[in-house]
Amino acid sequence: MRRPTAFYLACFGAIALSASILDAANWPNWRGPSSNGVAPGKGFPIHWSGTEHVLWKVELPGKGASTPVVWNKRIVVTCGVEGKSTVVCLDFNGKTLWQTPVGAEKPGKHIKATGANPSAVTDGKHWFVYFKSGDLACLDFHGAIVWQKNLQELYGEDTLWWDLGTSPVLTRDTVVVAAMHSGPSYLAAFDKQTGKPVWKQDRNLDAPSEAAQSYSTPIVTMDSGKELLIVLGADHVTAHDATNGKELWRVGELNPTGHQYFRSIASPVVSDGIVVAPYARGASLTAIKLGGSGDVTQTHVVWRKDNLGTDVPTPAAADGKVYICSDKGALTCLDIATGKELWSGQSEKHRTAFTSSPILADGKIYFTREDGMTFVIDSGRGFNVVAANELGEEFVVATPVLVDGKILIRTAERLYCIGK
Repeated sequence: MRRPTAFYLACFGAIALSASILDAANWPNWRGPSSNGVAPGKGFPIHWSGTEHVLWKVELPGKGASTPVVWNKRIVVTCGVEGKSTVVCLDFNGKTLWQTPVGAEKPGKHIKATGANPSAVTDGKHWFVYFKSGDLACLDFHGAIVWQKNLQELYGEDTLWWDLGTSPVLTRDTVVVAAMHSGPSYLAAFDKQTGKPVWKQDRNLDAPSEAAQSYSTPIVTMDSGKELLIVLGADHVTAHDATNGKELWRVGELNPTGHQYFRSIASPVVSDGIVVAPYARGASLTAIKLGGSGDVTQTHVVWRKDNLGTDVPTPAAADGKVYICSDKGALTCLDIATGKELWSGQSEKHRTAFTSSPILADGKIYFTREDGMTFVIDSGRGFNVVAANELGEEFVVATPVLVDGKILIRTAERLYCIGK
């Protein structure tokens, strides 16, 4: 980015910077520059179709489900190509700049998923990618592999019942991956420059059966000058020191009845000093105040909601509000400090679900159904549908990316750029 050092830190929670410093032309991880589903900038398209306001669309070389990542007019997606886990870089005209295979592809099981579900992450110097095969790699901006590890070879086989979903995240000095499954679960950090293991922290919690499994992505944030990793899964939210992985605090009781199948897919979101954690297959939300040590379940849970939540889409949050999109397209805005419902509404009833996560941009909320229909809501006026845009595509599970006044929508096999 144009402001290297300060912005790298701000992107991944190392320091707090004003929103004016955030660059609206970059999208360094799947949830955006602040990891909260908020797109800086203004003037994004509101109305489009499969042909109207489509600046370009390109066929990708293989199937994938990862959300695009953008840095300095370069777009990176991952997919499977001829049996190889592959990283593809395009420019903002849709031209492929390079394509690099990273190990043998491990195909997806679920009809919605692939072996390339995790999204890339970048620090503006390198791209970091992770695949269902266990391959974790660092690539330079020319597509050359700088270093590569296979976490399953290092630490044991993946025992998830379904397809890997968690994306890698960046701290000041490391790239971190969470492996939460029925086998030994852990967080592992690797030096961004060399790939050398820096620390590995076990995260084995007493969750039954499939509840021990998580597809969520950690959040990197700051609290009282300390860089933290916030992790959701196995019936708990845990906070870890980003420098060594040590657990600092935990909140339990997300599964008080011991339900065997409460695996978690949606990731937490952090805003205004509060973590909001969806759980129970979309049936609960738990809000947790940052801070404390040890088990803080009784002291730091600020509110809980039952019969409200999301199973797959990750919430967006900013300016004292959190936005929850359910798998059936119900959108709810809550006061993040109190959990008070400010407004809610339901998109048109449809047999197709919502898998991608909502994005808040320029006072509007964008959320996309699996058939490519994107709803645009005026976030300041309750559930006011401004537009419903039909792309005419099946299998849209990646989250839309809003950068530089444009919208990138990744389908299973194509990438669209929507603009005015």
